[in-house]
Amino acid sequence: MAELVFFTGPMDCGKSTLALQIDYTHSNTGRLGRLFTSRDRAGDSIISSRLGLRRPAVEVTEELDFWSYVVGELTNGQRIDYLICDEAQFYQPGQIDQLARLADELQLDVFTFGILTDFQTKIFPGSQRLVELADRMETLQVRALCWCGARATHNARTVDGQMVTEGDQVVVGDTAPDDQDADHDQPQYAYEVLCRQHHRRGVTRAVARATLSDPLPFGEEPGFYDESTDRLH
Repeated sequence: MAELVFFTGPMDCGKSTLALQIDYTHSNTGRLGRLFTSRDRAGDSIISSRLGLRRPAVEVTEELDFWSYVVGELTNGQRIDYLICDEAQFYQPGQIDQLARLADELQLDVFTFGILTDFQTKIFPGSQRLVELADRMETLQVRALCWCGARATHNARTVDGQMVTEGDQVVVGDTAPDDQDADHDQPQYAYEVLCRQHHRRGVTRAVARATLSDPLPFGEEPGFYDESTDRLH
């Protein structure tokens, strides 16, 4: 039986790498698939991994109808055995319903990849619908790490290293932004993965490094940053 599978985890845990690996594994056996993405860090119509892997993909806009797209391809004699859907948190809930329909009625395997929550710890509508509909939800086993060394579970949006908690839910950025072509008159958004404790307190890596001898903003005793262990003590 075909399945709708949701692979999830915070940023930096290898979701796009796994998406490309699954595509490679299935295509290597002779199966034919289609790749989809939305707002990838590398630009439109690309699935990119931080390891340097990338493949062309169909850009998922709000207007894309997965059911109509696939039926149209099949009607024109194209073969489709599976779908790879990266950055699925940005999909519309209705599009997730379309993916479920493709799995149920056309017996296509649908592999989706995305983060659960935004920088405010609120669940993305697309991810919520996947939790509700997916046959399986798998948390990736490659653990992203907070600057303190603990498991990273939350995605923080930063400007110049400072965590921000207001703004639009979707602002495209990366955990390692390239500032060469940046407009420095505008806020430079980036993302950082943090453990729950440091996300609650707003302590990013930059904040930790800046508090070598000053009290932390949440009222603890002065600490120091140990470069050898990359931890705040």
